[in-house]
Amino acid sequence: MTAVAESSYRTRIGYQAGLLGGFGMLAAALLVVGNLATRDAIEQRRADDLTASLSQVIPSGIHDNDLLADPVTITDAAGNAVTVYRALHGKDVTAVAYQVTGQGYGGEIDLILAVDPKGSILGTRVLAHSETPGLGDNIEASRSDWILGFDGRSLGDPPADRWAVKKDGGVFDQFSGATITPRAVVKAVKGGLTLFQANRDALLATAVVQHDGGQTPEVPR
Repeated sequence: MTAVAESSYRTRIGYQAGLLGGFGMLAAALLVVGNLATRDAIEQRRADDLTASLSQVIPSGIHDNDLLADPVTITDAAGNAVTVYRALHGKDVTAVAYQVTGQGYGGEIDLILAVDPKGSILGTRVLAHSETPGLGDNIEASRSDWILGFDGRSLGDPPADRWAVKKDGGVFDQFSGATITPRAVVKAVKGGLTLFQANRDALLATAVVQHDGGQTPEVPR
């Protein structure tokens, strides 16, 4: 009789639902604990990766600050917020760096672009892309030196109408069988220089002001 009652109890929908709910709550709790335990490590890894990318485009000798310490935010022509990292020597801004994005053959191409106070490119590197291996991936510095061709360039060098790949009448090389990829990068880099020019005064303003002994970014509005 007892065994029958116990068996009947376990087959009830309420019991099964409660058991399933209990396992679900336990799984959720474990996920929360796991997320809390790894969140700091993940954030640190992201910071390390960003620092490494910035160090490739901003020479260490031109700044004495932590590039990630006090980023500022500007708005691009489309109304999107753009985070800008500023290289400082004392309170003087010696370079700025920010992400630009182009639409390639396989999807978005994310790049980091660094510009000096005169608007000349210090360096640019690919952060992420989905271009065709063996063709479009030549935009990576580890694959070819093509990306280095932007160093020292500005909106006036070359002239605006020559900011294109050679197939389109510009000065930048394209890749055999993969013109869309370099075309997207050239457009993105030019757009990044235009963004700098539009926000130059704000980005090059006095980098920090003192507030109660601390330093905070100051960007004129």
